[in-house]
Amino acid sequence: MKKFIYFLAFIIFTLLLSSCTRRTVVVKQPVPQNNNVVVVQKAPPAAKVIVPKKCGPRRIWVKGHWKWNGHRYIWIKGHCKKRIAGKTWVAGHWKKVPGGWRWIPGHWM
Repeated sequence: MKKFIYFLAFIIFTLLLSSCTRRTVVVKQPVPQNNNVVVVQKAPPAAKVIVPKKCGPRRIWVKGHWKWNGHRYIWIKGHCKKRIAGKTWVAGHWKKVPGGWRWIPGHWM
């Protein structure tokens, strides 16, 4: 029981300590050519390693990715997508550009 109380105190202390920190992230938003272009100065976190689920013969697995929400990166889960005959899926990815990182959305090619 004593170990549990120490463990619980450690968790509470860690949560309180982490809530006291403040992060400032500067986002550079150039004049967009379309409304989806955003350059983020902070690099995205490493991708999560997720075992893809089986989608079936007419679907493909689109892996999850980090998305910038204007304040921080959030994880978007992977999902199954309907396959388009004769097309190849090009996965979305973050590309290093002058001034930061830019999201290149996934698309059919």
